Amino acid sequence: MPASPVPPALFRFLGELRRHNDREWFNANKPRYLAEVRDPLLAFVTAIAPKLHAISPRIVADPRPSGGSLLRIYRDTRFTADKKPYKTNAGFFFPLAAGKDVEAPGYYLHLEPGQVFMAGGMWHPSSDALRAIREAIVKDPRGWTRAKRSGLSHDEAALKRPPRGFDPQHPLIEDLKRTSFTVGETFTEKQACSA
Repeated sequence: MPASPVPPALFRFLGELRRHNDREWFNANKPRYLAEVRDPLLAFVTAIAPKLHAISPRIVADPRPSGGSLLRIYRDTRFTADKKPYKTNAGFFFPLAAGKDVEAPGYYLHLEPGQVFMAGGMWHPSSDALRAIREAIVKDPRGWTRAKRSGLSHDEAALKRPPRGFDPQHPLIEDLKRTSFTVGETFTEKQACSA
């Protein structure tokens, strides 16, 4: 593995892909994609797995090139007007292992020219999971307040009105309106590429 698990060439390749987001360019440059993006990032997943398992042995860090922690570069363009076929970022998802049909929080790492961040939590959970999170906040408001003081960002979309079944006058109503429960931190490309 190279000295840096995230090579600077990754950001150069993704910047070029942003300017030439078509199949012809990508196919001509696929060997570069494999060498500069995919393969180093799969090695990164393998290298970071023990550190993630030290946080929790239930965190899944899967280095498979398809279906693993590294997300696909191909975009699903079926239901969007934007038909660009490729993502211009590399993303990872490291979920907590859970039973079948059970939602669980996880960690996400996003690498894109000019936008590098890490996040954790539950992003757009199902309505049942969302209700359970909100009920946990109501049950333990002190715990939620301590978690919010972590210094990490909490920028998420929120409902305009209080969710059904929750007191509109609750002191944490603005938090109860949230539709995702994540925290995150931004980094520079240089920080992402440092060993």
